[in-house]
Amino acid sequence: MHKENLHFWQHDHVFGQEQKRSGEGRTMLVIGITGAMMIVEIIAGLIFGSMALLAEGLHMASHTVALMINVFAYIYARRHARDESFTFGTGKVNALGGFSGAVLLVVFAIAIAWGSLQRVLNPVPIAFNQAILVAVIGLVVNGASALILGDHDNGEHEHDHHHEHAHHDHHDHNLKSAYIHVLSDAFVAMLAVVALVMAKYFHFIWMDPLMGIVAAIVVCRWSVGLLKTTSAILLDKQGANGISRKIRESIESVGDNRIADLHLWAIGSNMYAAVISIVTHHPQQPEYYKKLIPSDLGLAHITIEVNRCPESEFVKGVSLV
Repeated sequence: MHKENLHFWQHDHVFGQEQKRSGEGRTMLVIGITGAMMIVEIIAGLIFGSMALLAEGLHMASHTVALMINVFAYIYARRHARDESFTFGTGKVNALGGFSGAVLLVVFAIAIAWGSLQRVLNPVPIAFNQAILVAVIGLVVNGASALILGDHDNGEHEHDHHHEHAHHDHHDHNLKSAYIHVLSDAFVAMLAVVALVMAKYFHFIWMDPLMGIVAAIVVCRWSVGLLKTTSAILLDKQGANGISRKIRESIESVGDNRIADLHLWAIGSNMYAAVISIVTHHPQQPEYYKKLIPSDLGLAHITIEVNRCPESEFVKGVSLV
């Protein structure tokens, strides 16, 4: 066979990563908004003596950096989508951006909790009126940013590719990381407003640093969830059990097919690769088995190995005869 004829069986491993995602533009817009408000809140927190307000400003500073990492991940994944050194494309860059953002969230949450604890032990005077005004403005800005990024499940569409490539990227972990950042900003800003109002009108001065601690705990919990999701992708953890079950059922329900080995792992957001070893008395071409698998499982790359089973062999205790 001539090498020029191999193109009929060859395909790329881009999987749509070269396309600009809707989350990229929205994230850049939020960076500008968040960065401006961050400067205002940090300065106001230092001048007016509010730990809750300063915590919110520092929180937004961490998120500005994290959002910049998210944008870098988008651009890097897109520009290197056709780089053959990435075996399954650059889909995991998206998850890496989300993972990095979650790590930053945890670090800054710990810093906020420590600063708040120090303020509980050593309270300082607070200029309540000015601090409350800035906190309210921050809440509005963060709420608007969350609305900009919040529609992260509807911004992407399914793309079908040749060779059974089904690309489902409506779960954008990079965008989800950015969304959690601004959502937690809005949450911390809300707590800052509550703390300052309680401290001003009910003289609960301790509420200001306490809300900083509460915010840090909540943000850590959000971050842990994102860390679990993205680390599972980065570490090639076995894919969702539901998808594995559907693959097995679709193949084993036909004839005497049995799956001896199945590896399923994520190569991007809701996008999987699968290596399937099949044992049967009546082997067919790999394409036959690929067509048995439902097309809506997000399988972007499928490798089929077919083994003929001798008449006397049993698979999983069930005769193939």
